[in-house]
Amino acid sequence: MTPRNDLLALTPDALAALANRGLVKRAAKDLDAGTAPALDLAADGTLTATFPDGAIAALPAAGGLEAATCTCGAAGKCRHRVGAVLAYQRENQAPQADSPEAEPAAPEPVSSPAVITDDELRDTLGHHALKAAEQTRRAGYTARLTWPGPDRPAAAELPAATVKFLVPGLGYVHTDATGPARDTAIVLAVWAFRAAIENTTADSAEPATVSVGGAAATDGLDEALTLARRVLLDGAVGADGVLRAALQRESKALTRRRAHWPAGAVDDLIYQLERYEDRSAAYDPQRLAALLAELPARARAARHPEGTPAAQVLGSEEADATPLTLVRLTALGARVAAAGDTRTLEIYLAQPETGMVLAVQRDWPAPEDGALTGADLASRRLAGCKIGALASGNTVTEAASRTAARALKLGTGRLAKTQVLPLGLAWHDLPDSLRATNLDALAEELAARPPALVRPRVTAESLRVIAVEAVELYGYDPASQCLEASVTAPKGGTALLRVPHRSAAPGALEAAEKALRKGVTAVAGHVHRHRGALIVEPTALLTEDGPVVPDFAPGDDSAELAAAEEAAGTDPVSAAIEGALVACADLAHQGLRGAREPSRRRVEAAAAELKRVGLLRAASDFVHLSKALAAEDDAAKCDAWTAAAVRMLVTAELH
Repeated sequence: MTPRNDLLALTPDALAALANRGLVKRAAKDLDAGTAPALDLAADGTLTATFPDGAIAALPAAGGLEAATCTCGAAGKCRHRVGAVLAYQRENQAPQADSPEAEPAAPEPVSSPAVITDDELRDTLGHHALKAAEQTRRAGYTARLTWPGPDRPAAAELPAATVKFLVPGLGYVHTDATGPARDTAIVLAVWAFRAAIENTTADSAEPATVSVGGAAATDGLDEALTLARRVLLDGAVGADGVLRAALQRESKALTRRRAHWPAGAVDDLIYQLERYEDRSAAYDPQRLAALLAELPARARAARHPEGTPAAQVLGSEEADATPLTLVRLTALGARVAAAGDTRTLEIYLAQPETGMVLAVQRDWPAPEDGALTGADLASRRLAGCKIGALASGNTVTEAASRTAARALKLGTGRLAKTQVLPLGLAWHDLPDSLRATNLDALAEELAARPPALVRPRVTAESLRVIAVEAVELYGYDPASQCLEASVTAPKGGTALLRVPHRSAAPGALEAAEKALRKGVTAVAGHVHRHRGALIVEPTALLTEDGPVVPDFAPGDDSAELAAAEEAAGTDPVSAAIEGALVACADLAHQGLRGAREPSRRRVEAAAAELKRVGLLRAASDFVHLSKALAAEDDAAKCDAWTAAAVRMLVTAELH
C-alpha cells in the first residue's frame, strides 16, 4: 500500500501554520502520554484514526487538513486531526542511521508548484478561482518566489497575500488570505512559478521576482490624464463641481480596471480640490502639484518597456480587499495629526509573516475648542480594544481585511474576535525587511527604490524598526519645532531622529525626550533620506519598561525641553529646489491659463537659481516652461509644466 508521503513531509512548523501551535503541542502531549489512536490506511489512501476517547478522525488522500473530518464536533481544526498526522509520522519513522537495516537514502527531488496543472487547480479550487485569477493576470502582477528545498517550502509573496506550499501539491497550502481570495492567491502563485521556471533554477536559495501578464495594463489612462490636464490648466481656483464629479466617475472606472494607484491619485486630487473649495487649512498647493505630476508620470512609466513593471506602477496586481484569516500583528506605534477641523489617527501594525506594515485609519471631528488630542484618543476603543493598547501591543484577530493600499480593517461584529497582548520582545522577531540593524544598508535600500511618483501607493511604506545601540540627544530646535537626536545602529550607520511638534499631540516632545534620556533599545518610525542623511520620525520608542507612543502621551506644551545648538542654514541646492517646487505649485494652484507675468518671473528666477547651483537640466526645463507660458498652446504648457515638476520632485527626493 502506498504510504502517505504528504503526511510524512509535514513538519511541526507546517502543522502549526495549518492549525495552530497550541493544538500541535496538545496532540504531541497526548501521544507522549500513551493515548495514541489506532490507525487504518485504506486502499484509497484515506487515513482513519480512532482515539481512546471515541473520536474518529479521517484524513482523505486529497484536500489536506481542510478536507479532514472528525467526530469530536469541532468546527475546524482539532487535536484529533493533528494527532492523527503525528501518530502516523511516529508509526512510520525511518530507521535510525546507525541501525543495521538502515540504508542511505538518496535525496528525493523537491517538486515545484510549477508542475501543478490548471486541471488540478480547477478540480481542487473550482473554476471561479481561475476566472478571478485570470482577471489579475490580464492586468498584470508580480511575485517574489522562493524555490522549494530540503529545508524550506516553496513560497510566493504576492501583493495581496503570501502563499506557502508546505508539501508539494495543493493539499497543504498556507496563506494569510481567506475565502475566495485564498483560492485566487493559490492560482496566481502557481502561475508565477510557471512563468519563472525557464529563468530560475529550482535549486536556487535566493528569492526571485517575476512579472506575470499585464499585456493591457497601460490601457485606460487617457481619460484620467485629460481630466488632470483640465485641472492643471484651470487650477484649483477654476475646478468646479462638474469637474470634481467627472474625476469621481473616473476614479471608480480606474478601480474597476484595477488601476489602483492612479485611482488613489485621483481620489487625493479630489480631496485637495474639495478642501480648497471649503477654504480648509488641509489644502496644500504643493500636494496638489505633486498629484498632477504623478498621473502622467505613472502613465509614462507604465508604458516604458524597461524599469519598474507596469503592474507595480499601476497597482493592477492588487486586490480591492483581501480578507485575512487568523493573524498576529505587532504594533509599531501611531501617529495623530490635525487636518483642518479633523483629527486623523493612524495605528501601524506589522504582519511578520508577510513583511508588510498595515495601518488602521480613523478620523474624528475636532470639538469647537480643539481639545481632542492623542491622549484623548488613546483611551477610546476600536474593534473592542483600547486604541492605546492596539498601538503598543501584539494583536491577534480572526476578522480583518486589508485594502490595496495596506489599510487594515478590523471586524467589529459579535463573532469578530480581536485580542491585544503585551508587546514583549516582538520587535526582535520581525523580519529583516522591517527591522534594520545597519543604517548604511537601509540608506542604500531606500536610495535604490523607484521615485515616489511611480512607487506603489501603500500606507507606511517607509516605516521601519531600527535597533539602537547608542543615542545622542541634541535637544529642541525652536526654528523647526522639532526635538532632535542621533541614533546609532549595532551594525553601523547613524540617523537623525526628529520628533516634530503637532498641536494634536502636545505631549509628544516631552515623552520622547524622557524616553531618549532613559535609554531606548529600538525605534519604530517613518524613514526617509534628506541631503544624504537618514531622517527618522518616530511612531514608537522601545525602552526597558516597554513601548512609548509619543503621540498618545498627555501634555499641554508647557514642558521645558533642552535647547539644541543653532541649526545650520539651508544649503543653496535645497533652497533652489524648494523655490522651483513652489513655482510649480503656484502655477498648479492658479492654473496655467491664468498665469500672469509675476508667475513667469518666478519661473525664470527658479531657472536662474537652478543654473547657479549646477542643476542645468532642471534649469533648462524651467526656461522652456517660461517660454511655453507666453504662448497660446495649452498642450505645450501642460507638457512643459509636467516635465519641470516631475524632474524637481524626483530631484528633491534624491537630494
